[in-house]
Amino acid sequence: MNAPIQTLIAYRLQEAKEAREEAEILLHNGKLRGATNRVYYAMFYAALALLASRQLTASKHSGVISLFHREFVKTGLISPATAKFLDIAFDLRNKIDYREFIVPEVLVVQELLKESETFIQAVESMINKSL
Repeated sequence: MNAPIQTLIAYRLQEAKEAREEAEILLHNGKLRGATNRVYYAMFYAALALLASRQLTASKHSGVISLFHREFVKTGLISPATAKFLDIAFDLRNKIDYREFIVPEVLVVQELLKESETFIQAVESMINKSL
């Protein structure tokens, strides 16, 4: 893997971890909409890092998620149980951002936050195997 790709992967993983930390802070302060947004982006950035390891990308969020499933979930490299939380976070983030009067439940955001850590760890493990 060439140096620019490795730099991009490291950058995306750092973005993922920072977004997750931001989600923790927002959740702790009762900002559920913001916490949901940052949890989603934590997983999204991690997915981008993994796709970059294969020099793949997409211009839309739905395209990134579709590629992620095609390349890593359907092939058995990432478990469906882990990947489903990316889908859940994406759907919830879209509802919060584009519909009125949607406030996520605390327990849902807490679970997504917990699962985002598992998601990021699975992605990092996959990347480390490919280096």
